[in-house]
Amino acid sequence: MGKLRKNLLAWAGAGAAAACAVTMTAVPALSTPQPEAAGVVSASPYLYNGWGNPPAATDVMSATGVKNFTLAFILSDGGCNPAWDGTRPLDGPDKQTIDAVRGAGGDVIPSIGGYSGNKLGEACQDAQSLAGAYQKVIDAYGLKAIDVDIEASEFENEASQTRVLEALKIVKEANPGLRTVVTFPTLIAGPNDVGKRMIDKAAELGADVDVWTQMPFNFGGSDMAADTITSTEGLVAHLKSALGYDDATAYAHAGISSMNGKTDTGETVDQAAFQKMADYAKEKGLGRFTFWSVNRDRPCDGAPDACGGIDQQPWDFTKVVAGFQG
Repeated sequence: MGKLRKNLLAWAGAGAAAACAVTMTAVPALSTPQPEAAGVVSASPYLYNGWGNPPAATDVMSATGVKNFTLAFILSDGGCNPAWDGTRPLDGPDKQTIDAVRGAGGDVIPSIGGYSGNKLGEACQDAQSLAGAYQKVIDAYGLKAIDVDIEASEFENEASQTRVLEALKIVKEANPGLRTVVTFPTLIAGPNDVGKRMIDKAAELGADVDVWTQMPFNFGGSDMAADTITSTEGLVAHLKSALGYDDATAYAHAGISSMNGKTDTGETVDQAAFQKMADYAKEKGLGRFTFWSVNRDRPCDGAPDACGGIDQQPWDFTKVVAGFQG
């Protein structure tokens, strides 16, 4: 989600013991389709358990009406094997959060990747083994959807970018009903050349990504609502060009992942700007509207892992996302 996370996960994988790479010759299909996946994709703000004082997901659910969360981040444990932040096992404390959210009537979509740390798309040497790593996460939680937050070298490198797309195609074909999200950085005008190449490659491969979600911040915006809309229109235009979508289909395959409050580069996304983005997302029928992060969606003394650095009430931004149904 940007430079704010450069140091959050820098340690991830550094102290982890190297693991054996996962090699799979086949990815087993789930026995039943995954129903009702659209909701967990469309309106699920990011929650990060790697910070010292994460809010209790069920408390946020009760206070806001939000049902779903995007849990960050799944990384490499040193090999082609998934772990939360590269260190916490899949059956550890993060599973407790998932169980609590589901017990309260909600669901989760894990975010694989992020800005920092060891990425599975780079640690795994081919698409089949990467798909095997994704499958481990899918099987661990019986998931309806996964989000690959592709940034930094995993995004910039053509080989790892292609590997991610190929792996997403494999797991989608192996898991009927699974929805796939790709989240990536952008410019005010829309996807940069690297982002356009990624969408073009997905079209060539037939990867069938359900929602392409841009992160419209840290790009020098001045009017964050207007600039986010401009950026999203640029994404929609490229989806139409690359994939042959009509307007409605392109908007349904596009998403916004903003950042509440102060961004890493000093932009400000206040409540009014965020509401304008949400109104636009509803009007156009976007497939996803979310933000980084619930941890920061509360008043505090300015610590970047505990608040957005603006005047607000608890969960102002989460309440907006709760009202978005896609």
